[in-house]
Amino acid sequence: MLGAAAPLPFDPGTLRLASDLRRSGIEPSRGGWHHVRRGVWVDAGVWAGLDPTQRYAAFTHATALLRRLDEPLVCAVESAAAVWGLPRIEKWPRHVRHLVTGRHVRGSALLRPHLGEEVEPVEVHGLLVTPVARTVVDLARSGTLVTAVAAADHALRHDLCSAADLAEEVARLRPRAHGRVRAALTRDLADPLGMSPGESLSRVQMFVLHLPRPTLQHPMSDEQGQIGVVDFWWQGVVGEFDGRMKYGVRDGADPREAAEALWREKKREDRLRRQAAVARWTWRDAMHPELLARVLAAAGVRPVARPGWFDLGAGASGGVAQRGSGAAS
Repeated sequence: MLGAAAPLPFDPGTLRLASDLRRSGIEPSRGGWHHVRRGVWVDAGVWAGLDPTQRYAAFTHATALLRRLDEPLVCAVESAAAVWGLPRIEKWPRHVRHLVTGRHVRGSALLRPHLGEEVEPVEVHGLLVTPVARTVVDLARSGTLVTAVAAADHALRHDLCSAADLAEEVARLRPRAHGRVRAALTRDLADPLGMSPGESLSRVQMFVLHLPRPTLQHPMSDEQGQIGVVDFWWQGVVGEFDGRMKYGVRDGADPREAAEALWREKKREDRLRRQAAVARWTWRDAMHPELLARVLAAAGVRPVARPGWFDLGAGASGGVAQRGSGAAS
């Protein structure tokens, strides 16, 4: 599979109760430990190596660790997503969502109920969570389309659930259920060829902007051989989301290694530009549709009447201006 491997889910075995540390003669507040939430700490070095998803999963596990209930806590929505390792476009919240069925329960600052239908939970690292497909549908119904699609792409790409699983979860929703339309749209837009949250975000913005549907992960070559695989392709136009991993510069790389990686990427782009127009954009552009629209329009990708996102058998090149021509009709 193209792209990087999925980050490992957070391991709750690294969490330590403050009371246990102090019984062992360790005062965590004096250094070397990071405060996850009141009463729970983790080694500062471990915390430094966690990404935002893993850090929120740590917070979720820490909250469950301190929670004493007669009934097990079933994490849902954002909390289940983090435990599964699903990405999020917006910032992670500072509360834990848990599933509540058939009754209203007052929440608290750190523990918020999520009213939903009963489901058979799955145990992940000792924590009960909603299954992946259900989690994605809950994200779509209660949050944003961009986060739901990013989570769905990740889940499909890493075989955490299947397209059939997503379709089945959507089919279970009542016809007038809140968020059903957004859940169905997430099902239809989800694609395992979305290699990163930035690419998923970009693709949703393209859909909202009524741009022609791109081909994902398109191989490019020239007389020298294979150039590489590009993120997005329209006839005559390459689209590239510029995430940090694009340049292959590892953390801690020395200046010479970083310069070499940038030089390789420049040579790759020079070869691409001899084959097609190239549009590149950043996370900031993708977060603001008007900026992304401007970048793509400059390369010849403009809104069309029939963008072909859900047309069976439709090509991905309709409505794209050829190099050197005027605006697409």
